[in-house]
Amino acid sequence: MAELIHDKINRSLQAAEGLYHRLVLLVGETGSGKTGVLWDVAEELGTSVSNVNLVLSSELLELTAKQRSLRLPGILDQIADKSQLPVILDNLEILFDKNLKQDPLRLLHSISRNRVTVASWNGTFIGGRLLYAQTGHPEYRSYDSVDALLVCMDGTATIDSEKDNKKAEQA
Repeated sequence: MAELIHDKINRSLQAAEGLYHRLVLLVGETGSGKTGVLWDVAEELGTSVSNVNLVLSSELLELTAKQRSLRLPGILDQIADKSQLPVILDNLEILFDKNLKQDPLRLLHSISRNRVTVASWNGTFIGGRLLYAQTGHPEYRSYDSVDALLVCMDGTATIDSEKDNKKAEQA
């Protein structure tokens, strides 16, 4: 299964080069193996994985609540700037903290505008909806429209549905 997911990430990375938002999300629930897959992909591509929780928490520690909300997008952009391409981000849970008043998907779109970015997404993709946390949880997020390529830990990927759509158009 891991080789299948690696292949889908690699194909998604190639396809992302021509998109407005060059974002690939690796979607899976806690404990599904996203971190291991990201490390394997990073090693294969000669890049590194950035632990967003670790870097952001240390950068935001000395700031007031208001300063944290205002500076977080810039700090995340700096993390991406310092990374080798493609940018690979893991442990994004801090972006969902309600006190930071951020839209995590919008932040990822922002940093993926000028660079190919792979990010782990601790949630699910069900019925065309990208979810984070359970309904009723304070950090719950639901997105109907996602301008990104998705690779799910169950082996599904939006790159496959795009290929199927092209075949149907040609028929």
